[in-house]
Amino acid sequence: QVQVVESGGGLVQAGGSLRLSCAASESLFSINTMGWYRQAPGKPRELVATISSGGSTNYADSVKGRFTISRDTAKHTVYLQMNSLKPADTAVYYCKAVAYARQYWGQGTQVTVSS
Repeated sequence: QVQVVESGGGLVQAGGSLRLSCAASESLFSINTMGWYRQAPGKPRELVATISSGGSTNYADSVKGRFTISRDTAKHTVYLQMNSLKPADTAVYYCKAVAYARQYWGQGTQVTVSS
């Protein structure tokens, strides 16, 4: 079973930046995909960005050019650098690991962007 723990959320003004971290309990090379998702109040959870075990990345159109997903394999950690934040980015951000044909979710971290 893979465990993932998010950190780094908080309150920031529009135009500001935050970096989220997601620490996995095992090597990222044994995890097919790590991803960031978000859920705003009253809305379904949506994909933000993913990174595969081979390092390929994928982004939602709404965050392209503003958010960057990266990883530190030595630390078993994936990051989400969020720049030029907008109030519409306000949500609970979740980390997900896909491994061994299962999905493992973190508890989420709140990101609030004030206008």
